[in-house]
Amino acid sequence: MKNQLPIARHLGLVACSSCHLLNRRSKTTANCPRCGARLHSRKPNSIARAWALVIAAAVFYIPANVLPITHTTSLGAVQSDTIMSGVIYFIQTGSWPVALVIFVASVFVPLLKLLILVFLLLSVQRRWQWRPVDRTRLYRLTEVIGRWSMLDIYVVTILVALVHLGALATIEAGPGAIFFAAVVVVTMLAAEAFDPRLIWDNMENTNDHID
Repeated sequence: MKNQLPIARHLGLVACSSCHLLNRRSKTTANCPRCGARLHSRKPNSIARAWALVIAAAVFYIPANVLPITHTTSLGAVQSDTIMSGVIYFIQTGSWPVALVIFVASVFVPLLKLLILVFLLLSVQRRWQWRPVDRTRLYRLTEVIGRWSMLDIYVVTILVALVHLGALATIEAGPGAIFFAAVVVVTMLAAEAFDPRLIWDNMENTNDHID
């Protein structure tokens, strides 16, 4: 596959990563004239930073699902629940839609996003030329679905704020909630660090240096 359209980098143009203004690149123009952001034809150290963040998110993903996300105290009895134990509880009580939403938002989506980012990073490093349009769409998917993983944290926050009945019942956030929030935030940062334009650079028959 050969790209027939001119490329901005080859025409001496560079888009601002903050305001997306297209600038003509020169030795004297290092910052965007509109917002002042530093201009780069590609995000600096994109692959290394994305890999570091993906690995960190993968490490956080384990305790996020193993450690309790909530501690519920009711009439002196304390019950600790993980994400999966909450899903199982709603299944057993017949609340299938709630269980499905929690499973998809809190277990499936973060794992899917990690797998997509790993796939995209490997495809760029191995210079794959397979389906660049579809890989670009996968990247956009990670940007769209990433924020929805915070659903479980929102639920925990609301429960902690509302259920506080003294000796009768209280709900406190467990350590799993901290790790889960870290997974969501770090995966969002990893998606932001990855530069999807690198996918299309591999389609060129050039060995130009990428900033």
